[in-house]
This record gives sequence, structure tokens and C-alpha cells, in this order.
Amino acid sequence: MSYRRIVRPALFHLDPEKAHLLAIRALRALGASPRLAAALRARLIGPPREPVRVLGLAFDHGLGLAAGFDKDARALWGLYALGFGFVEVGSVSARPWPGNPRPRVFRVPGERALINRMGLPSQGAEVVARRLRRRPPIPVLVNVTPTADPSLSGQAKIEDVCRAVAVLAPVSDAFVLNLSCPNTPDGRTFQEPEALAALLLAVRAHWGDGSRPVLVKVSPDLAPDRLDALASTALRMGARGFVATNTTLSRDGLPAPPAGGWPAGGLSGPPVRERALAVVRRLREVSGKDAVIVGCGGVESRRDVERFHEAGADLVEAYTGFIYGGPLFCKAVLR
Repeated sequence: MSYRRIVRPALFHLDPEKAHLLAIRALRALGASPRLAAALRARLIGPPREPVRVLGLAFDHGLGLAAGFDKDARALWGLYALGFGFVEVGSVSARPWPGNPRPRVFRVPGERALINRMGLPSQGAEVVARRLRRRPPIPVLVNVTPTADPSLSGQAKIEDVCRAVAVLAPVSDAFVLNLSCPNTPDGRTFQEPEALAALLLAVRAHWGDGSRPVLVKVSPDLAPDRLDALASTALRMGARGFVATNTTLSRDGLPAPPAGGWPAGGLSGPPVRERALAVVRRLREVSGKDAVIVGCGGVESRRDVERFHEAGADLVEAYTGFIYGGPLFCKAVLR
């Protein structure tokens, strides 16, 4: 059965969140048997290859799934079966949070893009930690964010992140601090260097000896001088590197808007690719060779992966490309 000719058109007749829920359920069923999941993985991506070693972890290969798809770690075995080298779970908050009202996800099919204003929904760190105790043998990065409760501010937000880190540390391989969410009123608080320094100082107490590396997820919309300041602060305070990038508030690369304009929210997919590549290049220039950079933004093909590596990325993540590419996405990109 052709995903692009039959399955995707059927799914795209559904509301995007309903289609996503169906996909999660299908992936859970696909991963119900770890043995069968491993057999399918071997069939899709071929025999084992020389592992990629980053952050002290061994990756079968360097193509992973970005945060936002499996927010609550419900489908990891199914994603393993489809061939991903690693998965970034989340965003996860300390407390459950419903996110923004629906509708909050919108397709832009002509550009193979998505716009979301999810508002950081999460089932909470305790639920995600329980699920991560039964996880496939690939690295799992956990994207952590403050609970999007508008009553939280200042030190309370820092303590909220630390609670999530403390709960998730035993079952995570690395953390990604989501500093750049465009879909909540104050989702970019910690992009200011002073606020970021305070957050990382507090989080260090919960990642102990550094056995759980911390990466910082950055926005594609930062001016170069602000990106430089954020990068230097993050590395000085013990972060190991960056995920570049999050979604963008820009609508560059989209056609003329429909009646009523484009929905509010973060744009992902090919229109953000050049911005993301520029951020990866800048981060590599200012942070040197030792920082770890995970490139993310508009990855659809093997050539896109190569471009991110050429820009300086150690690992590469996809999200929207997987939505449009379907279950054979990893096979197509890796082969």
C-alpha cells in the first residue's frame, strides 16, 4: 500500500491531532512485541553499522525523531521499529498540563509544512518516567520544559523544571531544555543569558556528576548577537551543546496567506530549513569543535542530512518530514 497515494490522503482528511493520535496508536501496536520490532527495524535499515558516538552514547546512526511527535513516550518501540537512531521525547513538564485550546495544529501541504500552537501539553514527568522504564535499546533524549501554567514565574519556574529533571534523570540518556517555545506567552523566558544561567545552575544539582548531559534548544528567530550570548552562557554553565532549531514565528517561505491569514504558532518543515542551517553554522563557529549540535528543521532527504552535517551538526532530527514521508521515512533517508 502506498503511504503517499492512499494512507496520507486519508489521514489528511482528518483533523491533524486526530490523525496524530491514530498514528501513535498504530505505532504502539507495531511495537507491542519487542522481538518483532527489532526484526522490522533490521529489515528497514539493514545490518548494523559502525555506531555514531556522541555525548558518550552509541547511536546506530545519527538520524533521530525530534520532540513534539511522541510527547509522552507512548510509541517508542514502534518508532524504534521504523528505524530511528534516537528519539527526543517531550516536551515534558513536571505537572500535567492540557496545552492550548483546539484547533492547534495546521497543515500547509503545498510546502510540506506544519504550524502548531500546542501550548506544551504534557501528561507530566511521573507518567513519562514510568513509560521510559520499558524502552527500546536506542538513546532517548528527554525535552524538558516548565509547566505552561501562567501562574508560574521566576524561581517557581526554575524549581518546576528541576522537579521534572529529578524525576526523569534515572530513565533518560540526556536532557534538552526547551527554551524557545513560541506557543506559550512566556515560552522564551530563559533565552535571556541571566535567566539561562540561573536555570542551568539549579538544574546542575539534579544532573549530579554530569552523567546526564544537557543540551539547550534554541530558536531560529534569534539575532546573531543574542544567539552568541546564549551559546556562551550555556556552555559556561555546563551545557554540552544545542538542538538547533525549534519552530519559527516567521512566515517566510510560505505563499500568500489564506483568507484570515496564517494561523498563529510555530512553523516547521522546509520553510525553516535555511534558518536552521544558518543557526547550526553560527553555533559551530562560536562554540568550537567540542560542543554537540543536533540539527533540526526541514529534514526530508539524505541531502538535507548531509547539509546539516556540513554546517556542523553531529546528529540530525526530523519531525515534519516524517509526517509527510510516512513509515518508510528512515529507510528512504538512510539508503
